Amino acid sequence: MIFPIEFLEEHGRSFPAWGLDDSRRYTRALTRAHYENFSVASMLVPKRLRQDYCNIYAYCRWADDLGDETGDPAKSLDLLGWWRSELLSMYSGQAIHPVFVALRDTVVRHGLPPQDFEDLLHAFEQDQSIQRYGTYGDLLEYCRFSANPVGRLVLRVNDCVDEGLFNLSDRICTALQMANHWQDIRRDWGMDRVYMPIEVMESNGYSLEMLADDMASGTASDDCKNTVRELTERAAALFTSGLPLADRLEGRLAFEIELFARAGMAVLEKIRAQGWDTIAHRPTIHRSERVMLLLRVMGRRMVRVIALETRSQRVPD
Repeated sequence: MIFPIEFLEEHGRSFPAWGLDDSRRYTRALTRAHYENFSVASMLVPKRLRQDYCNIYAYCRWADDLGDETGDPAKSLDLLGWWRSELLSMYSGQAIHPVFVALRDTVVRHGLPPQDFEDLLHAFEQDQSIQRYGTYGDLLEYCRFSANPVGRLVLRVNDCVDEGLFNLSDRICTALQMANHWQDIRRDWGMDRVYMPIEVMESNGYSLEMLADDMASGTASDDCKNTVRELTERAAALFTSGLPLADRLEGRLAFEIELFARAGMAVLEKIRAQGWDTIAHRPTIHRSERVMLLLRVMGRRMVRVIALETRSQRVPD
């Protein structure tokens, strides 16, 4: 009943409006039920915002599953259209679905605009009709809808509304999306999706036909590895250019942003360490590695805080 498709099978699309408390419990349960490299509502998030994070995550999770879990693009488009109508109804003050009942409370308290939520839906709808990307610019445009709105919502919920911060966040979110793509080449192929831009493949002497051969053999050819290497390096450069965002923020949010960025960079390092072949083996960050990463980021943040405090206390000559 928790997961979107099962929920629809049991309840359909029309049912009595859920209460706020039950809706909040639902989004928390859905968040806990899904594996993520780092818990969405972890201890890094102030207690006052954890429910908001769960509400936003539940919206994204539902949209993602409606797009990916039906196995039928036409059905997915129909369901995503319904999800969009529920979103618009929520902004009109009418919410019955538990995700939107809970999310409305977050939207009202933080003044969240509908555009970020609509952009995410645009990306999931695009997945139903576009399975190949001709240029790297095409992929960046896709990430503008599929990834960047999430970072902007996180900043907005934390009362950070600044175009400069949004631009840095966009770089990190796009890089995270790309890290996921290069990590999941085989999984995406199983859904008939190829996110490696054709122009980048061709510049490395690679092609869709050769990718099909590599999938059949279960291992990446040298041309595939070279393609993944170039794309991984581009994602790493995006992470590097976006990381200053953490230093422009304070407290737990700075810690949270850097941790997510470093986690994505760790995935890229895993890809490099296994010779750029993510067809034979999907790189993952294990629990012990996540703990070590958390401790390293914590240490880096503490050093920075101490340095800033020392600088502010220094008496000029």
